[in-house]
Amino acid sequence: MKTYKRVYEEGKNVLEKANVTEAALDARLLLEHICGTNRNDLILHGDRELLPEQIRTYEEYIQKRAGHIPFQHITGLQEFMGLDFQVNEDVLIPRQDTERLVELVLQESKAGSRVLDMCTGSGCILLSILAKGKEMQGIGVDISEKALTVARNNAKRLGINKAEFVLSDMFAQIKDGEKFDVITSNPPYIESGVIPTLMEEVRVYEPLNALDGGADGLEFYRILAQDAEKHLNPGGRIYMEIGYNQGKAVQDLFLDAGYDFVKVYQDYAGLDRVVVCGKTELI
Repeated sequence: MKTYKRVYEEGKNVLEKANVTEAALDARLLLEHICGTNRNDLILHGDRELLPEQIRTYEEYIQKRAGHIPFQHITGLQEFMGLDFQVNEDVLIPRQDTERLVELVLQESKAGSRVLDMCTGSGCILLSILAKGKEMQGIGVDISEKALTVARNNAKRLGINKAEFVLSDMFAQIKDGEKFDVITSNPPYIESGVIPTLMEEVRVYEPLNALDGGADGLEFYRILAQDAEKHLNPGGRIYMEIGYNQGKAVQDLFLDAGYDFVKVYQDYAGLDRVVVCGKTELI
């Protein structure tokens, strides 16, 4: 029988040899996921023997991670805004940077607001807003039926019944005249030419249609600037995640489209991360 610490060390060595970023962290977290333990167990209970099935599962997971399959695809889960979301190869893995967008919506939106989430993916933005906001409801839109299946499953798991998910190429299937108080989006915004340079975990295992923002990365912001206003209630707001170097370009797109309130917000690393737009500034 192998001990907890020995199994961890073997897993860490395999990941280091495979040049996995944060090999030690991933080796520990995978073991904790399988055993239902926490970081203290490695120090306090490292001599505990593991069951054969735990060792087999761990070795299987380590081999997958050594092949650069994303950690979250192996466990099937990613934490976002304190909630656990199911993820797979059909959706982007929710990232902490995106929490800044959700926080801004929750700070500024009124109880009972209707939310439209474009390019919803796993549903993490919409479902986090509905879970933590007051009496809010919304629609999540995606061009991928597989992504919508993940989002619907997440809504069911989280017990959120005020979310509807619609298959649509951006606004195409949103009814004329249907209005929302909040429109959110984390659209594809990586320049097409940059995608081949991304790390393998992203380039190979995350969906291309959720990454590729066209030649300059701004393709979907142009659609939002052109079409969002017709679905926005008076005083409503658009909240969009952006790449760290896209603040001015996206800001200019919406100013040119006639929005008189356009503000860029930084994430907690100090990088441009969210653009908020409206026709008048909130009082």
